[in-house]
Amino acid sequence: MNLIGKKAGTFAHGVREHVRLGPKISETVKGKLSLGARILQVGGLENVFKQLFSFREGEKLLKACQCYLSTTAGPIAGLLFISSEKVAFCSERSIKIPCPNGEYVRVHYKVVVPVEKIKRVNQSENMKKPCQKYMEIVTVDGFDIWFMGFLNYQKAFKCLQQAISQRLDDVDTF
Repeated sequence: MNLIGKKAGTFAHGVREHVRLGPKISETVKGKLSLGARILQVGGLENVFKQLFSFREGEKLLKACQCYLSTTAGPIAGLLFISSEKVAFCSERSIKIPCPNGEYVRVHYKVVVPVEKIKRVNQSENMKKPCQKYMEIVTVDGFDIWFMGFLNYQKAFKCLQQAISQRLDDVDTF
């Protein structure tokens, strides 16, 4: 019974941290409802992944999790997809970007990193608040991409490590 209580407490804390990163609670809830509706409309997370990103035959979606992508403009809420071939992020809501003609267009913020381009994944935490955990993906060409606000940080990190090690095993067998 104690283990169940601990897991529930960890999950509740993950939800609190995830919501805390959003701009306003009303905006966060609106984004979650919109995301949930989209997932239901297309028939599940795997179908969302296939719609948003190119999907190769034999590729397997290992995990999809809600989190935030850290940007210089602030955190962006979205879904992180971890597959056997890539790590991909798509924002929950579209963002406005300026066009050369002066108008604005709304697009979803996307990041895609092929697994073979990932050099390493680092864990980090806030020194003052150790419960706030961050994940850094470092690419072979020197880019670093930061994610935070996971509902279940450990599962996401373990799955990402598994995808990278599986890819390395596949490369070693050829």
